[in-house]
Amino acid sequence: MRLLRTALSRYWGVALVILAWQGWVVAFGVNAIVLPRPMDVLADIASNPGVYLASGAQTLGVAAAGLLIGMALGTALAILAWASPLLGGMLTPLGLVFSSIPVVALIPVVARLLGYDVRTVVAIVAVISFLPAFVFTASGLRALPSGSADLFRAFGAGRWVRFTRLVLPAAVPDLMIALRLAAPTAILAALLAEYLMGASGLGYLFRAAAEDFGTERAFGTSVVATVVSVLLFSGALVAERAVARRWS
Repeated sequence: MRLLRTALSRYWGVALVILAWQGWVVAFGVNAIVLPRPMDVLADIASNPGVYLASGAQTLGVAAAGLLIGMALGTALAILAWASPLLGGMLTPLGLVFSSIPVVALIPVVARLLGYDVRTVVAIVAVISFLPAFVFTASGLRALPSGSADLFRAFGAGRWVRFTRLVLPAAVPDLMIALRLAAPTAILAALLAEYLMGASGLGYLFRAAAEDFGTERAFGTSVVATVVSVLLFSGALVAERAVARRWS
């Protein structure tokens, strides 16, 4: 009962939307091909758990892999930009221009280079995750505590010591914010790539269901994708809070 009360207090809005959805479909007799009933969607998920679990696990796996690669790449380039003003002047505009290219335009190009498989999905997620990591890490590397840089210089600390003991630790909280912001977007990018050129995953499952007019399966895929996105976001949020406690 305690768990039920907690769930209702936090997610009553979601429950209200589901009840309104159910009432609308029943009251107006909406065709299931147009809009299925929530209970039919839940029944399809419950009767085919293996299909949803396999697809959801793959989408979560490729999204997490691409997210980590994008975060690592963005962090590395931000460090290079901090270390060299010349590189910073080159990398910053290039990173912004490259990340502003629409994902839909990137997918065919990346697929031609890497192939029409999971590697392209991971690469697309990495591209999407790159910009938040680059921007937030670059900002954190320069947002040092007041007077800390002068204190390190007064004690004769070299550039490497200042970077490892002051600059990089100061950027960690900003990096965790970037991780939290990029996590849900990673799932969206993975779904889009799987939908357009994948042969597995939640995006492909949604496309196959929509082509067969299986609206229950299509809506069920959307529900599972939302759950996967929330899981990835929650994991990033837990990590951010743990780091904030450690760095406070």
